[in-house]
Amino acid sequence: MKIRTLSAALLAAAVVAIPGISAQASSHREAPFITETPKVDGTDFYMFTSYESGRQDYVTIVANYVPLQDAYGGPNYFSMDPDALYEIHIDNNGDAVEDLTFQFRFNNALKDIQLSVGGKQVSIPLIQAGQITAGNTAALNVVESYTIDVVRPKRRGNDRRAVTDAGSGSKIFSKPVDNIGNKTLPDYAAYAATHIHNINVPGCAVPGKVFVGQRKEGFVVNLGETFDLINFNPIGPVDGEANTIADKNITSLVLELHKSCLTAGSDPVIGGWTTASMRQARVLRAHPTFDRPAHEGGPWAQVSRLGMPLVNEVVIGLKDKDRFNASEPKDDGQFLTYVTNPTLPALVNILFKDTVNSVLGTSFTDIAPTKFPRKDLVVAFLTGVPGLNQPANVTPSEMLRLNTSIAAKAKGAQSNLGVLGGDAAGFPNGRRPGDDVVDIELRVALGFLCTLNNPAVFGCVPADAVIGGAPITDGAFVSDADFDAAFPYLKTPVPGSPN
Repeated sequence: MKIRTLSAALLAAAVVAIPGISAQASSHREAPFITETPKVDGTDFYMFTSYESGRQDYVTIVANYVPLQDAYGGPNYFSMDPDALYEIHIDNNGDAVEDLTFQFRFNNALKDIQLSVGGKQVSIPLIQAGQITAGNTAALNVVESYTIDVVRPKRRGNDRRAVTDAGSGSKIFSKPVDNIGNKTLPDYAAYAATHIHNINVPGCAVPGKVFVGQRKEGFVVNLGETFDLINFNPIGPVDGEANTIADKNITSLVLELHKSCLTAGSDPVIGGWTTASMRQARVLRAHPTFDRPAHEGGPWAQVSRLGMPLVNEVVIGLKDKDRFNASEPKDDGQFLTYVTNPTLPALVNILFKDTVNSVLGTSFTDIAPTKFPRKDLVVAFLTGVPGLNQPANVTPSEMLRLNTSIAAKAKGAQSNLGVLGGDAAGFPNGRRPGDDVVDIELRVALGFLCTLNNPAVFGCVPADAVIGGAPITDGAFVSDADFDAAFPYLKTPVPGSPN
């Protein structure tokens, strides 16, 4: 079945109801266990039709890992875990099971650069011994590389084939060292650009691109106040809060692939999510080496999962957060009550009812919908919106869904409220870096979809929304102006030393 373009009425209602400004969200330290293993903590997942000029037939997928990186975090900085498996999954037939998986494995090679000190050769304590440029990396003491395998159909299937460099044919790709500082890396942007690789993907007739490396954190939030019982004014100015992690970096796995490599049949909708897995057994070595401080073995155990933003943070109950991180979309029925009977709107009601009534001069008993089950949230989180990004044969499950037939909007023309701001190329139709998913999801949680008055789709009407049309905000501001106009889109990372 061909997916219909989002109706003009839906877009018009969204434009009238919501002014186009706000913030962004992510999955930093979202579950108890993942705080112990930050190298495999997925922080953000983006999937959007490329808006770089001339790349409109491609889809860009970004999976961010290793949260809250201090730029000055030496001497070891933030390499990926060589014993872990990082994956990007694509479901292109709506059955909640991956049809295509890209598997990333990392390797750290120590050169062991030594200096002659008093007649003895002594190993240096740093990962660099001098200046590094795009044309000269001899002073780099630790070289990080990675491989990519594409697996069809299921992630642990036998049809596993290597992605290769389109120029050299190599199966091994280089990863740039983190942005140590301006003395070590005087032109980090030029150096990092040499690590953008054109790739050949088995089963795909058109070459793509890959970049894996450190980027500036795109997450925008007043982190402390958000988790201090949402200690900000939800109906205050959209730019009234500080971005407390503006000086942080993350590590990005970025793929750009032709749409035909991701879709199947006539349905242009794809679903995507990222996971990280570790071996089930780990025994520490009595005498560890640089690259093998522990013995690891056994089957893979998934420890991180991310598709739609904010799900594990504010939808899944605390007791099930680790379970969600270990789960697969096909088994999401076990978490259904968290969506149909959500606690976030109830908490918002407890925390902000008096504030909203005071500012608006109202006397709401509740400021969030009280009609259950919340079918509108099932559509938003588990099926996609009919006519926008719902697959023809959808199995309810949590993942990011993108209708690849909807044209991209160029940088400068995007609404950071995505579909709610009249821009069908944005969240929840995929997610771009400049989409304000915090404000969007806050408004949906408080019943915005009910104000569209389409009970056949959303299962609710305007009377159920209470203040669903109000401009709820977390006060932190982001837009497409904060990102680049070309692959890999996320900005050059903050240097450890700005001098």
